[in-house]
Amino acid sequence: MIRTNQSNSTVARGTENNNTIFCRDVVDGLRADMKHLQSKYFYDAMGDRLFQRIMNSPEYYLFNCELEIFSTRTADLASLLLQPGGSFDLIELGPGDCTKSGYLLQHLVKANADFTYVPIDISTSIIQYLETQLPQRIPGIKISSLEGEYSEMLAKAATISRNRKVILFLGSNLGNMTPEQALAFSRNIRSHLQKGDLALIGLDLKKDPNTVLAAYNDKEGITRQFNLNLLKRINRELKANFDISKFEHYPTYDPATGSCKSYLVSQEEQSVCFIAGNNLEVINFKKGEPIYMELSQKYTTDEIGRMAQQAGFSTAGFFYDSKGWFVDACWKAI
Repeated sequence: MIRTNQSNSTVARGTENNNTIFCRDVVDGLRADMKHLQSKYFYDAMGDRLFQRIMNSPEYYLFNCELEIFSTRTADLASLLLQPGGSFDLIELGPGDCTKSGYLLQHLVKANADFTYVPIDISTSIIQYLETQLPQRIPGIKISSLEGEYSEMLAKAATISRNRKVILFLGSNLGNMTPEQALAFSRNIRSHLQKGDLALIGLDLKKDPNTVLAAYNDKEGITRQFNLNLLKRINRELKANFDISKFEHYPTYDPATGSCKSYLVSQEEQSVCFIAGNNLEVINFKKGEPIYMELSQKYTTDEIGRMAQQAGFSTAGFFYDSKGWFVDACWKAI
């Protein structure tokens, strides 16, 4: 179903009920041998607010590093994206509130670039925010927003127009996948692009392990709240009875592989019940049993270059922050 609002934006919605999909994914994850929940479900309204707080915490360097790139290298980024010439669709996966990409969008509008901004996000609140606020922040911007899963909405975005495409995938969102999944996802992006189209990919780089681990275990405990909020969402939407006080946030980082993982660990033997359709689901936890919540993979620039090549791209440029902790890699479809 397509919805058009006053800001001349459109939202595409999936045909399957979102609550049904959420329920199915929760059941499958908690019934698995290694209990897990999908990190995309962090982002309900409260999750969005908590993540904004995480990005402003002193330990979470990723946001500030990429913000520095977009605020100080705006003209260089824009020049690279505009170089092929002609009209283009600027498709951003998981845009948040556009704090970072907003610098680029504003620069492009001021330069009278002929482009349409296409934000894609699973979060209804994020899409609604962008539709109402972005035209006020950047007068004259053209928006065509898509709400839903990245893969499905990328396919829709590829058919919006015959314009060339530029994909933005910032914030190390690709790092929320295993390297194998990231390669598969990059290949999926490439499948929706024509030769010469571009992708700007934000990725966190390997660095001091203490710096990395602190980013996912901030002193104020916001990341802990962010993880536990998903259990609260399950309680609210699936009528579950998770006792939040009986789970604890636990992050790990392996500097050899670059794998940073977050878990919620059951503090005692317990059972959790919730409604799945017409059925009562009962999930048993052992004391010390974890729920795998999220992966935040770190890379070297050599690893990023190899992934680009294997996915069908050449590397058109690297943009680093001043500390060399984070990179926005520009890939060109070949």
